[in-house]
Amino acid sequence: MRHVLNAKQFTKKELEELFLLTDDIKNNPKKYSNKLDGKIIAVMFYEPSTRTRMSFQTAILKLGGKFVGTENAFDNSSGKKGETLEDTIRVLQGYADAIVIRHPSDNMPQRVASVATVPIINAGSGKGEHPTQALLDLYTIREYKKRLNNLKIAILGDLSNGRTIHSLLGLISNYDNIEIYGLSKKVFELPQEYIDMLNSKGIEYKKCNCFDDIPKDVDIMYHSRIQSERFEGDFGKEEYIINKEVLSKFSPETIVLHPLPRNEEICPDIDDDPRAVYFKQANNGLYVRMGLFVQAFEN
Repeated sequence: MRHVLNAKQFTKKELEELFLLTDDIKNNPKKYSNKLDGKIIAVMFYEPSTRTRMSFQTAILKLGGKFVGTENAFDNSSGKKGETLEDTIRVLQGYADAIVIRHPSDNMPQRVASVATVPIINAGSGKGEHPTQALLDLYTIREYKKRLNNLKIAILGDLSNGRTIHSLLGLISNYDNIEIYGLSKKVFELPQEYIDMLNSKGIEYKKCNCFDDIPKDVDIMYHSRIQSERFEGDFGKEEYIINKEVLSKFSPETIVLHPLPRNEEICPDIDDDPRAVYFKQANNGLYVRMGLFVQAFEN
């Protein structure tokens, strides 16, 4: 049984095994078309989703499996009647061979793993983690940069509540000679616990005040929207917007990533720039998640 609960669980060796498998799935999809034959996966989403939910569902179908579940679990499950998350998992694992779950609780992975007898895949837990997004992000970086060591990465936007960024930092910290630059409003700065984690891995975190503080030869600019659903109050619009003028100041080798959906933080005027790879990044999610399912039932 193979859970996918957080980024910290992955070693460098395990990441490379997953990415090699993902390469093979991408290049030879028919080879994997029956890997989930006879399997039923429960897909339970307590928060809205487009890419994550539909890519998981598509991955199941392409692997020959079937899925059950709901896209609005707070309203369309017994959670509305007061059933605990733990009890929901205890019931679902009697129906399904694995469970994919998104939930607003930061500690959802620990709660479900404590009672699960089938593989659990965390599809987003509050503002804590989103490990499968980070895996596809890292796979995309590997695809475009041909390496995962010796990288300069700028993270922008909501660094406080952005679970995709938290998980990406957990994964990239496995690698050598990594530089991280953070640019955000003060209210959305990266929490100290993640800075401490990076420092413990020998990675210096450099706070930036403007785009000019980011090296022009930075390898990756990873932006994320303000996670307004994670806090009360109005903190205004994003100040640091990547548009054609901003991107023109950076290297032709700099790539722009975003977990999507975007708001105003990435201007559509860069969509046709070859450095803007966020839609290809989203498409990679299908193949990485197919790889995770294959591993879940082979290990």
